[in-house]
Amino acid sequence: MLPFLSELLTQYWGPFRLLSSFLVIIAIGSTLAALATFIILPKLWHRLPHDGGKAFVKGSEAAKGKPTGAGVILVTIFTAVTLLVMPLHWRFIGILACLYFCMMTGYLDDRSAQPWGQLKKGLLDAAAVLAAATLLSRGKDVTIWIPFFKGSAPGGGFVIPVAIYIPCAAFLLWISINAVNCSDGVDGLAGSLALMTLFILGLVLYGVTGHKKIAEYLLLPNYTDGAHWATMAFITCGMLAGYLWYNAKPSSVMMGDAGSRFLGLLIGLCSLATGNPAMLLVVAHILLLNGGTGLVKILLLRLLKKLGFDVRQALSNVPNPINPKNFATDEEVEKQIGLVRFIQRYRFPIHDQCRKNLNWSDTQVLVRFMLLQAVTTPFFILMFIKLR
Repeated sequence: MLPFLSELLTQYWGPFRLLSSFLVIIAIGSTLAALATFIILPKLWHRLPHDGGKAFVKGSEAAKGKPTGAGVILVTIFTAVTLLVMPLHWRFIGILACLYFCMMTGYLDDRSAQPWGQLKKGLLDAAAVLAAATLLSRGKDVTIWIPFFKGSAPGGGFVIPVAIYIPCAAFLLWISINAVNCSDGVDGLAGSLALMTLFILGLVLYGVTGHKKIAEYLLLPNYTDGAHWATMAFITCGMLAGYLWYNAKPSSVMMGDAGSRFLGLLIGLCSLATGNPAMLLVVAHILLLNGGTGLVKILLLRLLKKLGFDVRQALSNVPNPINPKNFATDEEVEKQIGLVRFIQRYRFPIHDQCRKNLNWSDTQVLVRFMLLQAVTTPFFILMFIKLR
């Protein structure tokens, strides 16, 4: 919309041409998203479903009764601002549709009296990530770059056939969605880490792979739509800033699966848009480590259970269990194989291990995780970009 207005109004007053500048668009979009979220969110959160608490999760009683599923408000604001300020191509309209669809699956799950089954959520995830990966590739072979190696394609890249790229990209997007979703459990944690991640991605997309001269200097492929992706990343940063004002401990509202699943998909898409699939590890390693390790634990335990091993959690570690038969006694735990006992010794996501076993407060978890991401991200950027 703004670039269209720029062309229309510049003939009447020259400075209106600034409305076609991506720097101006990013500044207007992120500020508008922050202000809209700050003003609109508290006026609407009374319409949201309320958190019912999670059994066996430390601190869940504090969240019980609070409005959740605020992602439906946040993503609607993000979509409206993006449509208002960005010069949109049909491909980006399709991307926005995938992001909104992913958010709605989380929101409907938030509203449901009974949590959705994993098969249902898995099929919906598959539809979202396959559609997004197809739109990202434009149905053509894709040029990527990887750290430490240079290929024969322009900018030292490697050409990946679209038939290989789409399923691999979809799998990475699935990991990103679920890792961010699992990290949402401490006031401000997922939102703050996602804001830091998207801010760095926006800088890379706009100022490195999206900038022709800098990309050439760093021997990287140049992606001409980098500024479009950067705009979406920075608009989301503004939206998250407005949300975190109310989500800081003690939170007044929570984004729920509706928000965390949207953030996971957008972070994955922006990482792939840099041209380097490993960029997700560079900018979101704390999110992946925190939430992704929980996914690994679940997969390992399910595999071991199918092989016939007892994988039940120790009854002594669960206060006031609803059905004690679903847990193992101390004698039964002693008979479990060492791998199961080792896995069950630790809580996932890692923020639960820090709170329950290390006795960190929620504030300590938030600040320390943010510091770890802030300190390690520049090192990984150096390793993955400059040393190449």
